Formats: sequence, structure tokens, C-alpha cells
Amino acid sequence: MTDKRDAVIDGSESTPSHDRADDLGVRGTIESRRRRFLQSGGALLALASAAGSKELMAEEATRDLPPVDPLVAIPESMKAPGAPIGTKPYGTPSSFENHVVRNVAANQLQYWSSTSRSPLAELDGIITPSGLFYERHHAGVPTIDPARHRLLVHGLVSKPLVFSVDDLRRFPSVSRIHFLECSGNPVYKRPFGRTASDLVGLVSCAEWTGVTLKTVLDEAGVSPQGRWVIAEGADGAGMTRSIPIEKCLEDALLVYSQNGERLRPEQGYPLRLFLPGFEGNMSVKWLRRLKVTDAPAYSREETAKYTDLLPSGKARQFTFYMEAKSIITSPSGGQRIASPGFVEIRGIAWSGHGKIARVEVSVDGGENWSDAALQEPVLTRALTRFRFAWHWHGQPAIIQSRAIDETGYVQPTFAELVDARGDNSYYHNNAVQPWRIDQDGEVSNANV
Repeated sequence: MTDKRDAVIDGSESTPSHDRADDLGVRGTIESRRRRFLQSGGALLALASAAGSKELMAEEATRDLPPVDPLVAIPESMKAPGAPIGTKPYGTPSSFENHVVRNVAANQLQYWSSTSRSPLAELDGIITPSGLFYERHHAGVPTIDPARHRLLVHGLVSKPLVFSVDDLRRFPSVSRIHFLECSGNPVYKRPFGRTASDLVGLVSCAEWTGVTLKTVLDEAGVSPQGRWVIAEGADGAGMTRSIPIEKCLEDALLVYSQNGERLRPEQGYPLRLFLPGFEGNMSVKWLRRLKVTDAPAYSREETAKYTDLLPSGKARQFTFYMEAKSIITSPSGGQRIASPGFVEIRGIAWSGHGKIARVEVSVDGGENWSDAALQEPVLTRALTRFRFAWHWHGQPAIIQSRAIDETGYVQPTFAELVDARGDNSYYHNNAVQPWRIDQDGEVSNANV
């Protein structure tokens, strides 16, 4: 039996109708080239016989062929072997991506209590690479030997326990994808900054692996009087926060791995507490102690810090949850739209109260709003990607997004936040972030 592909090539059989789409590709290209070759070959033979001109034959043979585009010419990478395996035992990004790094403000470099921010506009998907995950330290990054590290569980428990990291790894493990966000992301008083990273780069998302805190507390046996758990870190600041027992038993994790590998030192190696949806400082790093109590500790970090001062002089305390929030990352500050025409507006949204239900986008400064498309997966207390098709006409515009979570909460404008809480706060600014697009396509922060 004659193979259909051979029949098409040698012209002995016409192509069936369901293969006609292929004729526009490889098969059609082979056939059309064959016909052009035979036709031009016959003409060339006649010309050569009549005129005896090899130059004319060469000219006719190349007349219908397009010039070689240097962009599709054989690249140098195909002309020699590449680097052998094993030259980089721990993988690193391409050298052409060296600009994609954490954003560290110049005034942060000299301090132990400092931050570095994720380059949000350079990232895709919902997982932040471990090397680009934001940092917040209160006394620098300690070096801790996991073989010597211990976790003490004590207080209002039936039996105080001490665990090594290996002991904790013997418990059933779980892996979950969640965001982590600093409550000062961005500073409340004035949303300054040029880029998305400058403004809200203190948020990242990862796959976290560890043991549920409930499992460990059940081993110790929590007393009925136990209403809070005081978590303490092994860093120079002795970072200490009070966690409601309900959260500890709901979804809190004792984490030893992030994105499939052991925690990085700046993320709490070898052990950290992780509280999905709560402000980032409560997910205490370098965790060394958990004390079950009947009252919160009222530590420095929950009195002098991480409270929200109201116009009355009182402060909102224990504002644990990070509210629904979103930001457009493309086009965003520091970028430029090359020319009028189609633009896909892209960004991220998240909520400490659960899943993102909707994201709306405005391209006219908030006068009108339209639904954006959510990109799967949409997970609880994780970053969610959104996109919105837009035709930019080359005129000045202000674009912005607002998130709505599954509780129905709608991300507010900054003016709405000020109306509700005044302007003395420092933390928990989840306001809508507008971007200004100038006539030349330059994008900048519309708040400044």
C-alpha cells in the first residue's frame, strides 16, 4: 500500500480534504516547491540550450527565493556544543535575566532591620521564586545549625515537649500554596514609589511544606484554658507575636521547606511558623518557642508596632488579616507602552480572607469598571493572576484595579480608607493603586 505522505510528495494522489490544512504547512510547501522547481528547471534548460548562459540559469533559479533574514539564520548556538552538565551544581537563571533581582532601597542597606522587595512586574504565574521572595528582618539573618536547633512547646499543655527539626519532619507533612505580605505594604500615609515593586513588593507567594501546628499542639495536649500561643524567634530581635488558638488549630503550619527545597536563611531556616492570610510579621521566622497561654503577650511588636492609630487616639490592635488587594503589574510604573493598539492589562490579586472572587479594571480613572478574567488556579489565600484586554488609543489615561474576595469585601480607594480610619495609621494600606499613562506611553504612579 502506498503511504499517503509519499503519494502527496510524488504527486500520485490528490490530498484528501481533511489534510488541506496541512497543505498550507509542510505538505503544501513540499508540493509547491516541487512544482516551482520542475517549472523553473524546464524553463532554465530551454534557456540554457538556447543561450548557453549559466549566469542566466543561476539568476532564474534564485529569482523567486526571498533573501535570508538574519533573525532566522542558523544561530551560533547551533554550531557548537553548549556548557556540559555539572558546571552549575545549583541551578541559576540565565545571564540575560540578571536584572530580575530583589529591590533593595539604598537607605535599607545599612540596617539590620530592613526589607527587600519582590520584582513583581518581572514575574509570571503565582509562585515567587525563592531567590526573589521578599524579605523583612528585625535584626538581620541569623545562621542556625539545624542539627542543634530545637522547638520548645510549653505553657498550658499536658506535657511540655522539645522537638528537633528531624522530629518535626517525622510527622505527616502537608504542602500548601499561600501568599505572605508585610502589613506595611505600602506605607499608609503616602503610597510613594515608582514601580509596582517599590509600592507593594512586600508580597510574595510560595508553596509551603511542613507539619500542621495542630498536630504538634495535640501531641502536647492543650489545656482548656489555653486561648493564645506566644511564638518566639531565635533571631537577635527575639521576634515575639501572640496568635489566637483558633488560628493555630485552623490552618497554621510549622514550615521547613519552601518551593520544594529547605527554607532559605532569610525565610526562617530551619523552621518558621506560617499563618495563611495573617500579616507577615506573625509568621515568626527561626521559630524556637511556642508557649500556650490564656492571654496575649502584648509584646513590642503588638503594642508599639503593628497597630493602627485612629483619629480618636486609640489604636486598632490585633488586626491580623490582610484584606483584599490587587495591583496592575503590566503596564505599570517604570514601563512604557510602545505604541497605540492592543494592550493586555495584567496583574495580581489576593485576600487573607479566602479566594479572590472578581477583579475589576478601570481605564478611565475609576469612572467605569469592567470585569477582568481570572487566570487559573484560583486558590484560597494565594496570589491570583488577572488579565484585561484593552485598546489604548494613544491618549493620556489612568488605569487601576480593585479586588473583590469571596466574602464580598471590595478593595477601597485611599480616600475611602482615610474616611474610615483617618490618616495616622502606618499599616494595612490595601487601597487601589492607579497608574498614569502619558501620551508617549510612559507609565507612572498616579498618586504622586
